[in-house]
Amino acid sequence: MAETLTINRKEQIMQVAARFFKNKGYEATSMRDIAAELGIEAASLYHHIKSKEEILTAICFDMANRFVTALKEVNDIYFSAEERLRMAIQFHVQISCDYLDETAVFLNEWKSLPEPSLSAFRKMRDNYEKHFRVIVKDGETEDIFDNVDEKFAALTILSSVNWIHQWYNPDGSMNPSQIAKKLADIIIGGIRKKLITDPHYKP
Repeated sequence: MAETLTINRKEQIMQVAARFFKNKGYEATSMRDIAAELGIEAASLYHHIKSKEEILTAICFDMANRFVTALKEVNDIYFSAEERLRMAIQFHVQISCDYLDETAVFLNEWKSLPEPSLSAFRKMRDNYEKHFRVIVKDGETEDIFDNVDEKFAALTILSSVNWIHQWYNPDGSMNPSQIAKKLADIIIGGIRKKLITDPHYKP
């Protein structure tokens, strides 16, 4: 029973910290802020968490693992590049919407990570981007996508999906699946090969 209580309290600390880091910023948030929100003494936090840096590290790497694991799963499926890209966007959007505060911290506060965590996190971000580049490259090979700069295309895709946490409203008119479909339609429409129907067209 004691172990369950410890886990629950630690989860509460992480959730409250993520909200503070998102709204106030990591540097401006103190352990006293987190403790006050939980209605406990700051010293009590240290029974569950060693430091504020540990909280940031846990949030960033937990989210990184969610995103990377989902994308690895997509790239292990023998679907077309377009189907995989749609799935990758769907996963990214769903995770972002399910963890709005944590996603904001993952995207905006990671530079405050201490070493060696910062370097490890950079590698995970680069690896995630590379998975998108693989999908784009495969789409070119399959003659589905135009020949594009894969790195630029991957960064454009990520830029399109990474701002969702700033405006998504769970009570809004679109759910995550609908948002993902609209984004995928626009993104894929921009890189999909166009069929030339003009009989006067000369390459």
